[in-house]
Amino acid sequence: MRRPRSGFRWLIPLIGSLAVLAAPTPAGLGLEGQRVLAVIVLAIGLWGLEALPPAVTGVVTIVALVLTHAVAGIRDALVGFADPIAYFLLGVLTMGVAVARSGLAERVAHRLLAHGRGRAGALYFHLLLAMPPLTLLLPSATTRTGILVHVYDQALELGRVPRGAPLARAVMLLLNSVNRLSSTILLTGGITPIVASGLIGTMSWSRWFVLMSVPYTVLLGLAAAAIYLRHRRGFPARMSVPPASPPRPLSGVERRTVLIVAGAGLLWLTDSIHHLHPTLPALIAFVCFLLPGVGVLTWRQFEQEVGWTNFFVIAASLSLAQALARSGASDWLAAAMVGAAHRMAASPWLVVGVLLAASSVVRLVIPNITGFLATTIPVAMSVGTAAGLNPLICGLIVTIAGDAVLYYPAQSASSLVVYERGHLTAGEIFRFGILMTALAALVVLAVALPYWRLVGEPLFRGAAG
Repeated sequence: MRRPRSGFRWLIPLIGSLAVLAAPTPAGLGLEGQRVLAVIVLAIGLWGLEALPPAVTGVVTIVALVLTHAVAGIRDALVGFADPIAYFLLGVLTMGVAVARSGLAERVAHRLLAHGRGRAGALYFHLLLAMPPLTLLLPSATTRTGILVHVYDQALELGRVPRGAPLARAVMLLLNSVNRLSSTILLTGGITPIVASGLIGTMSWSRWFVLMSVPYTVLLGLAAAAIYLRHRRGFPARMSVPPASPPRPLSGVERRTVLIVAGAGLLWLTDSIHHLHPTLPALIAFVCFLLPGVGVLTWRQFEQEVGWTNFFVIAASLSLAQALARSGASDWLAAAMVGAAHRMAASPWLVVGVLLAASSVVRLVIPNITGFLATTIPVAMSVGTAAGLNPLICGLIVTIAGDAVLYYPAQSASSLVVYERGHLTAGEIFRFGILMTALAALVVLAVALPYWRLVGEPLFRGAAG
């Protein structure tokens, strides 16, 4: 993990946090909520500026929640460490390490380089084209990223691509910010579509696919094109192709790894039958990989190679999300959005603009996507109803606006997995997040709204389908 460039960068977010604490408490926001917002300013600043190692920032966040009395005590501050999502991530990270340790990552990396014949662009476009079908096999973006990051990191190393080179950054940005988008196309693709559809109202798998497949496919394509253009100077280069070796059958270790990963994937795909929480298959895989005589990892290898940074950061961000909800700060942010939108009610298109802009601000403040959706979707649907707009469409608008962007790695478990490889900086992730904010707004206005009208969900009530 990279070190901060300046030992005093932490002063900037600290001063910002103290300024929020010292300011008069805004109308409608309690003192506890103001303190939570101050801690969020501190955490986002430290994560975004890379002023401290990310895991240390996570611990600082917990300490700040307690010392500022933003939460009732240490138990409330540590609630994120008891959240199933943190342990889901731990299981997924173990799967990725097992794929690398077993030799599967190197085997696949050799095949990728041989198939692409050393062409840098082939590696990038192979990953892009593989994302949609892989979503059907491994719906969770975090699981896909946890495995693919080892495969492509190995391919870049075998191809003698320097760490942080334009091609490496392009591949990692694709994994970091675009891989997630293919999951939301499917209702069973992860936490975002499940939570969003539940908040919007009961929606069938096919109806979700009809409404979201076109906007998300266009957004995915635009994002991939933007990454290519941004790092195109790295694509004409040729990569080193290791000498071809005779095909060899899978080893026993590789076969066991495939079986354990496939077993977890099968449990995720059949959750509508057994109703197991997604964390449980991940933990079952974790146990299998470390089970003597069955698994492929020793406990020492697990301790040394699993990215504990990811666990601390995601748990701390979940604690922040909980504190936001309990303190009323998320409701206050939502009320501010409602007020702004209601003032624009005479112009429905301005309401859409406010929803898009407000979603970006709320997404910046709330690191956890579940917290974001729970805050914004009910508000957006209420605003839409008051303004005479289709509430379902208003809910989908804020879903796209929030799901499409990542401003810092702590906002996504899959982003943390990529960030830890060292190819991307927090600044680059933030700049691409700004670009994705603009692309999401463009797709909503130019693609989604006209398309939704064609499939029977117009923005304006009473408009012809």
